[in-house]
Amino acid sequence: MTALAYTVAFDGIDARLVQVQCAVTPGLPAFTIVGLPDKAVSEARERVRAALSALAIALPSARISINLSPANILKEGSHFDLPIALAVLAAIDILPKDDIAATVALGELSLDGTLVPVTGALPAAVAAGSDDRALMCPRACGAEAAWVDTVRVLAPGSLAQAIDHFTGRRVLDPATAGEVRHDSGARCLSEVKGQERAKRALEIAAAGRHHLIMVGSPGSGKSMLAARLPGLLPPLTPVEALETSMIHSVAGLLSDGGINRARPFREPHHTASTPAIVGGGRGAKPGEISLAHNGVLFMDEFPEFPRQVLETLRQPIETGEVVVARANAHVRYPCRFMLVAAANPCKCGYLSEQGRACGRAPGCGDDYLGRISGPLMDRFDLRVEVPPVAYSDLDLPAQGETTAVVAARIANARAMQTARYRAASDMWSNADAQGDVLDAVATPDDAGRILLRDVAERFGLSARGYHRVLRVARTIADLDGCDTVGRAHVAEAVSFRLTLSKQV
Repeated sequence: MTALAYTVAFDGIDARLVQVQCAVTPGLPAFTIVGLPDKAVSEARERVRAALSALAIALPSARISINLSPANILKEGSHFDLPIALAVLAAIDILPKDDIAATVALGELSLDGTLVPVTGALPAAVAAGSDDRALMCPRACGAEAAWVDTVRVLAPGSLAQAIDHFTGRRVLDPATAGEVRHDSGARCLSEVKGQERAKRALEIAAAGRHHLIMVGSPGSGKSMLAARLPGLLPPLTPVEALETSMIHSVAGLLSDGGINRARPFREPHHTASTPAIVGGGRGAKPGEISLAHNGVLFMDEFPEFPRQVLETLRQPIETGEVVVARANAHVRYPCRFMLVAAANPCKCGYLSEQGRACGRAPGCGDDYLGRISGPLMDRFDLRVEVPPVAYSDLDLPAQGETTAVVAARIANARAMQTARYRAASDMWSNADAQGDVLDAVATPDDAGRILLRDVAERFGLSARGYHRVLRVARTIADLDGCDTVGRAHVAEAVSFRLTLSKQV
């Protein structure tokens, strides 16, 4: 007696179909699982036995063999429990074989037959839909998987309900998608007193998805400014929301099946390890840079991160993806994020304040910021110094433009970029523009070109720095609603590039 069921194995955010082959043959009673299973998959036989026993279903006194095909792919995770149970039930003629073979299943079984939620339901639904099969997953995962409208999602709460569905005793209704969530707790930019130049840098960064570093003494408002950034960014497009949610689904971060239209804002602690930032560990899970895909990665106390962690950011910043290579895994994750960093000017933090700086000033500043390598610093489009706020400014009421006003201006600039790069499959914002496209959209007028040439010759801008100035100038022009990049736009872009002149 043989039967087939289907499930998935995860390769990054991609789900690959796995055929669960079950054969019940004469011989000494045994239950074996082959096909390169990990420990969690091998233990599935005990959970399946207990779950079937709880439903008063006795396994035959025969040899039960489960093969997970293709056998050369490592099978990891407890989500193989449900497809193995369905394959066994189909092999012993309790469930219809054709219906089981037409369904992709995933879910962990508790000993009483209850289905426990698992990660990766959203990528699994995409894989099932592309192969024209239905998807069966635990009830807690149904709302998440139902966002893929090309697949019929069945979400039983237990193995008993799954059996009732396939035998026709109680057919399950298709699961419905969860709610779209919009974060409404954004803080207003007008609450930040002073720091007008830093606010402007924040606006430019949000409008063009430019990388930004803020350097200032402790308490000057760097973290406060960064906390206002989520309210300035436009919501995720439907395509971006699905792509981002697939990463969060694999990481197990989606709650109640809802998809969030707000852009991710990740802020790891400076003690985070390289696998935590880039990805890796058991199962080669996505790291912070991938969890910040289509959003913001805020790294406070930037020089305090280990040097090895900082250097691993250089390639993902340029390519927009990261390859996690391990002995048993080679996984690719998207990571198109905006990096916002904050740093003190030196170890004590008061380099620019006479009477408060330590005895090693000014050499301590060079040593401290020197932890950020030149190639990494060269990747920051905007560099701004955040000076201490005067006490007189702190007594003033909240003033300046609100988040809503600035966000509307940013949304208009982003809309211009979307229309501009619609034909380019690998460009989404000014920060992505390169080659002939960059020359076509960001070449300044004659006055701007002369200014940029003089700056490049005087300060020795690298080729990357030269092009990043052009990209920022293009964003500033978009914020002004101008089709042409002028001298004023280039001048402002250069001013943010040369703020930390020793790191150009």
